[in-house]
Amino acid sequence: QVQPIESGGRLVQVGSGLRLSCVASGDTFRTYTVGWFRQAPGKEREFVAAIRTSSSHYADAVKGRFTISRDNAKNTVALQMNSLMTEDTAVYYCAVKRSSIILSAIAEPTQYHYWGHGTQVTVSS
Repeated sequence: QVQPIESGGRLVQVGSGLRLSCVASGDTFRTYTVGWFRQAPGKEREFVAAIRTSSSHYADAVKGRFTISRDNAKNTVALQMNSLMTEDTAVYYCAVKRSSIILSAIAEPTQYHYWGHGTQVTVSS
C-alpha cells in the first residue's frame, strides 16, 4: 500500500516562494509517477505538475514558476513554487501511480491510484 504524505503548505505573501514535499512508501519508488494537483474553493481539482522516471511536466499556469523534482533515495518528490500569486491558493495534493503514465494522460487524475490528504497553500496579497 502506498500512502503519499504531503507537507510544507502554509500562508505566504504574493511573490514569495514555498516548497512542498511528498513522501511515499515502497521499495520501487524510482519507478513511480508522482503528480501534484490542486483544488481551490469552488473549483475542480486541476493538474499542476508531474514527474516520471526521467521527465517532468507542468500545467501552463505554473510553467516557469514551479519546479518538480525527486529524490529516490528518500522516496520524496518536491514542488518548488516561486513567484506565488493569489490564484495559486488551493489545497495541494500529491498523487502516485506505481508505474509510468503516457504523456497524453499525465494530467488526468484517474491515472493516479494513490492520493495524499492534501496541504493548504494560501497566498495573501
